[in-house]
Amino acid sequence: MGDLVGQAVEGTLYYLPYSEFQRIRGLNVPREQRAAIFADMCRLNALYMIARAGSGHIGSSFSSLDIISWLLLEEMQEEDIFFSSKGHDAPGYYSTLIGMGKIEFDLIHKLRKIDGLPGHPDIGTPGIVTNTGSLGMGISKAKGMVFANRLANRPGSVFVMTGDGELQEGQFWESLVSAVNYGLHEITAIIDHNKLQSDTFVKNVSDLGDLEAKLRAFGWRVERCDGNDISAFAATLASLKDETRPRIIIADTIKGKGVSFMEHTSLDSDVAMYRFHSGAPDASSYRLAAQEIMARLQQRMSDASVAALDFETIEREATPAPPATAQRLIPAYTRALLEQAEKRPNLVALDADLILDTGLIPFRDRFPERFFECGIAEQDTVSMAGGMALKGLLPVVHSFACFLSTRPNEQIYNNATERTKIIYVGSLAGVVPGGPGHSHQAVRDISVLAAIPGMTLVEPSCEAEVGLLLDWCINEAPGSCYLRLVSLPWDIPYQLPEAYRPRFGQGITLVDGTDVAVVTYGPVLLSAAVLAAGILQRNNSLSVKVINLPWLNHVDSSWLQTAIGSCKRVYCLDNHYVIGGQGSTVAQAVIQFGCNDTQVFCFGIEDIPPCGTNSEVLGVTQLGTDHLASRLLER
Repeated sequence: MGDLVGQAVEGTLYYLPYSEFQRIRGLNVPREQRAAIFADMCRLNALYMIARAGSGHIGSSFSSLDIISWLLLEEMQEEDIFFSSKGHDAPGYYSTLIGMGKIEFDLIHKLRKIDGLPGHPDIGTPGIVTNTGSLGMGISKAKGMVFANRLANRPGSVFVMTGDGELQEGQFWESLVSAVNYGLHEITAIIDHNKLQSDTFVKNVSDLGDLEAKLRAFGWRVERCDGNDISAFAATLASLKDETRPRIIIADTIKGKGVSFMEHTSLDSDVAMYRFHSGAPDASSYRLAAQEIMARLQQRMSDASVAALDFETIEREATPAPPATAQRLIPAYTRALLEQAEKRPNLVALDADLILDTGLIPFRDRFPERFFECGIAEQDTVSMAGGMALKGLLPVVHSFACFLSTRPNEQIYNNATERTKIIYVGSLAGVVPGGPGHSHQAVRDISVLAAIPGMTLVEPSCEAEVGLLLDWCINEAPGSCYLRLVSLPWDIPYQLPEAYRPRFGQGITLVDGTDVAVVTYGPVLLSAAVLAAGILQRNNSLSVKVINLPWLNHVDSSWLQTAIGSCKRVYCLDNHYVIGGQGSTVAQAVIQFGCNDTQVFCFGIEDIPPCGTNSEVLGVTQLGTDHLASRLLER
């Protein structure tokens, strides 16, 4: 589930043009040989896309490319459907759709761009039949498609791919039973069994055991094969043609297949923390990987007695790295958590397969007996934390905000009804990074957690405030808390006063002003607000007060009235949907102190957020500095 965001690779990048895919698809050679060439061509182009975008998932794309290539090139009929429930293999799947002519070729240059291909599949892209990226939903979606086809008397098979880490999601197992009851033989599920999830080996987290026996016990027809051996996979599919039950193929694959040092079986690959799960390779790794794939492709062409492939290149300049002064909230959180753990022997940390992204590696190393890797199973994780809290521990639960706030929401509520104390920490919060797309953009977490009894939601604005708020959550808060963290390094144009200490429901003025007040939180929007205030001040257009309010679902109305002062317009900025964001709480507080001449306006996300670069996404959502300055002048 991890989605590290890096820098685009500089130097020469290689890809294959569409004309070469047309030539290969028309080759009069054995089908397996043609598909093997096609799959490696897609590997090169997927690698190009990820390197150019600066982020993506190489390992998952490469492990599944032989399977997807065979399905699209040789197996599927026009009425058939394929989709990947994994979502992480989107670059690989895009490259096959591009090679088949189902997606405009020029989009190869626009992975994770606002007018290009989303980081995770979205039905707005040709060839994509369902949104994925949130794990566990695939077979359920496939069942719905089959039911719809049957009602409409439409023919067609549904092929759905899942990851093996994804099998930790309860919905996967829930979905199996009724498929057999209804005799949904149209479904062929393929498990990309590459043995690794985000953090480590699947067997180290939740060992699948005798997977074949488990799946057969649900009544499915189960077969197993080498998923990177196209001939073996093709033969396995052929053996299922007349099966009257839903089918599952356990396809044993290698994560990073096709580049020797990226393969998880390689001595060069650190399987304790697989290096090529997410993010772009560095320039040297990219060059070596591209050269290896290209050399193998030319050998395949020679073996087929056809003319060599003609590669195209582009010279790419690296995007600037974040400035050294950029605030990095995740490392600051790591330091603060270790400090608290030293003082609190009952403090334990639970991780949902995101140990690198959530900054927990130092905690695991320092307190191994107090660290619990729970895997891709937030509901199970949160309820385990609930049991720990009932027995006197102080659990700190970690995942991406988009998953932690929503999937186990009922479990979080259940814990709250027991009136225990648990700290929930959601990273990757907000609308940026925009590259992963809407499945990973946490812009509804405030609304789904704000009403839980006894729960306090906070978001720090800088490194210094991370430790202060964590300390408050652990040592002062009477109940459970949700700490919302922006994962991106962010350069901020402000600093908190040295003597600043959080006070429940109160914030602090970062920029003084007399005309309008902007109330917001977190480094992304506070930076935009402070910079916009500076622009308007220099233009003598407007005097803007900027208030940092780190409390997302509580506000001291008396303090707020004083903080707003003479300003008759209050603008609430939410790195979240407008409905249910902090702005709703602020507006309610303004009503409570009864100033009828004070107007409140709420800015935030108003539609499904787009996928793109950070600047593109902030521009489209009108939350960037220039847009904000203009919007403050509109009223």
